Amino acid sequence: MKVQIYRTHEEMAEAAAQATAAVLRKAILERGQARFVLSTGNSQVVFLDKLCAQPDIDWRRTAMFHLDDYLGLPKDHPGSFDRYLRERLIDKVHPGEYNLIDGLSADPEQEALAYGKKLNSDLVDLCVPGIGETGHLALNDPPADFKTEKPFFVLDITPESRRQLSGEGWFPTPEDCPGRAISISIRQILKSRCLISVVPEARKAPAVARCLEREVSPDYPASILRTHPGCRLFLDADSAGALKRFAAKKVDYPVSFELGS
Repeated sequence: MKVQIYRTHEEMAEAAAQATAAVLRKAILERGQARFVLSTGNSQVVFLDKLCAQPDIDWRRTAMFHLDDYLGLPKDHPGSFDRYLRERLIDKVHPGEYNLIDGLSADPEQEALAYGKKLNSDLVDLCVPGIGETGHLALNDPPADFKTEKPFFVLDITPESRRQLSGEGWFPTPEDCPGRAISISIRQILKSRCLISVVPEARKAPAVARCLEREVSPDYPASILRTHPGCRLFLDADSAGALKRFAAKKVDYPVSFELGS
């Protein structure tokens, strides 16, 4: 894993967007299409704005997927990931193909199965997972299932994740957050050729430190990113603030270092 740290959220988002754009352009040049998977949430907003502004991406030759979505939430709800992606990417750049999880399906298990088959019908060039406050990837909270081969599956959203989602302003209280979702699995994330993880904000600092400084473990789900040779983790000074290597030290940004498993 390559870790890159920038002074501000804006600088980090721009660097991550440039890296993402480079992967998309390369895939289009080499294979004729770029297939990518996005995450959602407050931490991705600035990054997505920067990505949509990147030049020379032939969006008509891209296919977009996403990591997860709630079950039973109307698509026009402010917290809907469907709405989030339409407003922040789809309606702006008009990818040639976009695939949204149907959280209103009468058969969520079948929807998860069908969505996974569609994603795996061809190579996945890029996945952009964030890191949650519990260290979760997508909605895989600790202890995460590192073994399931299911590409997507139905799960219960933990109280910890529901508190985070409420704290970000998507729902008035944790109890208003849906209790179930369809989520990508850990193994499916790792199948992508490239991973670019975009993680700003001080509230993520404890999770970042656990995932980078402790053992690779289901108790720290995002620690698994360290095992992927094509992973790049983008942090800002706030989200990197709990890392021991920078404690009480003056840091000259940007900082870059390699970290193994």
